[in-house]
Amino acid sequence: MNRRRLLSKLAASSVAVALIGAGLASSFSLAYPEPSVSPISWELKFVPAAPKRIVVEVPGQPTAKAYWYVTYSVTNNSGQDVNFLPTFEWVTNEGKVVRSDKNISNVVFDKVKAAAGLKFLENSVKIAGLLRQGEDQAKDGVAIWEEPEGRLGTFSIFVTGLSGESTQLPGADGKPIVTDGKPILLYKTLELDYKLAGDEVYPGNDLLTKLGQKWVMR
Repeated sequence: MNRRRLLSKLAASSVAVALIGAGLASSFSLAYPEPSVSPISWELKFVPAAPKRIVVEVPGQPTAKAYWYVTYSVTNNSGQDVNFLPTFEWVTNEGKVVRSDKNISNVVFDKVKAAAGLKFLENSVKIAGLLRQGEDQAKDGVAIWEEPEGRLGTFSIFVTGLSGESTQLPGADGKPIVTDGKPILLYKTLELDYKLAGDEVYPGNDLLTKLGQKWVMR
C-alpha cells in the first residue's frame, strides 16, 4: 500500500472510531491538510519537461529495457541558500508507487543526457545538495524510472523537496496522528498529472497530455 493511501486510511479510521458511536460518521468527512495559498517558507522555481520514453541496451542485461524520464530546471529565488534534496514518485493508475532513480545504470543516464541535449544535466545523486540563490546558479536535473507498466493510461508524478512547508497529519481530535512514537509529517509536494493515449502496441508513439498540476500536502 502506498504512503498516501496509508495516511488516508489512518485518518479515516480515526474519524470513524470517534464518530460511529454518535451516529455522525456518514455525514462527516475529515479535511485533508492543504498547502498555504501563499508560500510560508522557502520555495524553489521548478520547470519540468514532459515525460519521455527511451529504450536502452545495458551491458550484461539480456534485452533492452524501456525507461521514462523527466528533465527539469530548478532555480533558487527564495532569498536564502537551501539544501535541494528532491524525491520523485511515479504513481500509476492502479495506485502503485515507483520511486525514481532506483538501480538506474550510468549507461541509461548517459543515453538520456544525449537525447535531452543538456550539457550540464545532473543525475539525482549529483544534483542533491546546497542550491545557491540566483538564476546563474540554476541546475538541470533528471528523474528516471524503469517503465512502470506496459499500459500507462493516467498517471501522476509527485515532486517533494521544492518547498520548506510541512505540517503534521491530524486525527479526528485535531491532534497529530502518531506512529512509532513520531507524528506523521506531510510536505508541500508538486503533483503533475498526465494521460497517455493509446496502449502498448506502439510504445513511445502515443499522445501524452498534461492534465494539470497542483500543490498538495503528501
